[in-house]
Amino acid sequence: MCLSVNYYEKMNKIGVIGATGMLGQPVVKELVKAGFEVKALVRNAEKAAKTLPAEVALIQGDLKDMTQIKAFINQIDTLYLSLSVKQASRQSHFQPEREGIQNIAKALEDHTKLKRIAYLSSLVQNYQGTNGFDWWVFAIKLQAVQIIKSLSIPSTVFYPSTFMENFTVGSYRQGNRILLAGDSAHAMYFIAAEDYGRQVAKALKLVDDQNYDFVIQGREGFNADAAAKIFVENTPKKLKINKLPFGFMKVFGSLGAKFSYGRHIIEALNNYPEAFAAEPTWEVLGEPTIDLQKFANMH
Repeated sequence: MCLSVNYYEKMNKIGVIGATGMLGQPVVKELVKAGFEVKALVRNAEKAAKTLPAEVALIQGDLKDMTQIKAFINQIDTLYLSLSVKQASRQSHFQPEREGIQNIAKALEDHTKLKRIAYLSSLVQNYQGTNGFDWWVFAIKLQAVQIIKSLSIPSTVFYPSTFMENFTVGSYRQGNRILLAGDSAHAMYFIAAEDYGRQVAKALKLVDDQNYDFVIQGREGFNADAAAKIFVENTPKKLKINKLPFGFMKVFGSLGAKFSYGRHIIEALNNYPEAFAAEPTWEVLGEPTIDLQKFANMH
């Protein structure tokens, strides 16, 4: 990864797909703060307007529609993708990170204006194939990276650790409880989405035709149990930690798509041996400023 940093002298037009999601919103806010002209492709513009900054231009469209994708791409210089598999969806359903990215790739076959495509991936997806672990969700994510890197357009791929937001609205949070299961064997370098958003904004100001891979991690590593304890002790909300044997997750996983998602993601998070590798990212994009205690105080 090249460590030289140059910046656009004038505002760049960035298009975001997935702007209203848990990780899309903070990135969009930081892009706006950084002075970018931001456009968002959304299915429901009225609903999106309630969550996104007023400066964001909302373009109604869907990843299922090639015409709408092409029209959106023609309005921007850089495309940022913040996509995910919904917990309640099934492998046979339309998946933005599979069919959606395939449609984007087709739309870009004869497109020459776009300067860069950026994609939010993950670190824990690398657990795929370890200890016999095979999950279609991770297979989709790995394939998405392959498709993006095969394009003739320069790419930027972000590989984040676990987001602190998983204790507020994500995988670990269930109402007023933090739900843990099994043994969390390794430290995770939790990152706040706000810090990640600032790093994305800096990354998308890099001017060259190189491909970039950025590992996104926080300063401190904790296993799930230690991180949950810090969060509960420092948040102003009254929360409890509930922990189940992982065997219960396997039983629940057979009850439906959402339970199956929970079982697989927790198994991967518990067992992925995450190594700290973010120093090269910090040299280019700056260091995170929000630790887990501060994040908890804010939530």
